Amino acid sequence: MASTPRYLSLFGSGELARRAEQAVARLSECRMCPRDCAVDRMHGELGVCRTGRHAQVASWNLHFGEEAPLVGKMGSGTIFFAQCNLNCVFCQNWDISHPDEEFPVADPERLAQIMLDLQAEGAANINFVSPSHVVAQILEALPIAVERGLAVPLVYNSGGYDSLETLRLLDGVVDIYMPDAKFWDPQVARKLCGAKDYPERAREAIAEMHRQVGDLRLDGTGMAREGLLVRHLVMPEGLSGTAEWMRFIAGLSKDTYVNVMEQYRPCGKACAMPGIDRAVRAKECREARQMALDAGLTRLDERCGDAAKKLLERLMNIEGG
Repeated sequence: MASTPRYLSLFGSGELARRAEQAVARLSECRMCPRDCAVDRMHGELGVCRTGRHAQVASWNLHFGEEAPLVGKMGSGTIFFAQCNLNCVFCQNWDISHPDEEFPVADPERLAQIMLDLQAEGAANINFVSPSHVVAQILEALPIAVERGLAVPLVYNSGGYDSLETLRLLDGVVDIYMPDAKFWDPQVARKLCGAKDYPERAREAIAEMHRQVGDLRLDGTGMAREGLLVRHLVMPEGLSGTAEWMRFIAGLSKDTYVNVMEQYRPCGKACAMPGIDRAVRAKECREARQMALDAGLTRLDERCGDAAKKLLERLMNIEGG
């Protein structure tokens, strides 16, 4: 396991700056994600993600709601990017992913300073939330941040709809990949996130992420330092394709760290869509976790029932000093 973040060696060799240049050049005919919009973002043209030359940042903070290996005593340094390359009708961050008005843009200097501010506040890592459409902007800001002292792990927290070419620009940059594995059926993906090819692209992306960083590895304090963590949201009526996803993930490695998430509730447009206009039931959650176990996966995030209560108690003790 790397004792220091992976991107530091790329910075020292000059490769990090070269990756940034390559990524920014691709904005002129944008194919940063599988949408392949081919718009000129450098000159203000907008594609599906509605993001131009610079990233829009909705918020940043020390976040304690992530998986325990990412949180530590001070929290994960999350940077929430506005807009999204998916159109999930049930999005729980609808006001961020589909805002009526643009959020403030962050040029490379500003984005680098946000990273440094979070590190100064004690963040265990820098956690890029919904970064698939702003990889170029992240890479452009990183050399500035590293030159000024950034030295904590980087978390790539995506919806799973990522381009292989873009992910390869991140090889040796990202320490921890945390993608969603949302849907298995293309027709369900078309209806619920506007991307029929989501299942295929997500499988390719998750396999590439695992190739780059391997299974999630923890240090002596239980903190994640490097590796893959997959999130799978259990949805009503089996729409997530849980059994198929669990078998696929186990095929990569049965030691994959998986969070079978049980918090689905109708948000966004889902309240008016039969089948997903209700919260997920306890029985559906139990069945989903059993599917993961049946696939041979054993590193399941414990965040339901008694385990969730224990996690909450631990966090309250930390916050209380």
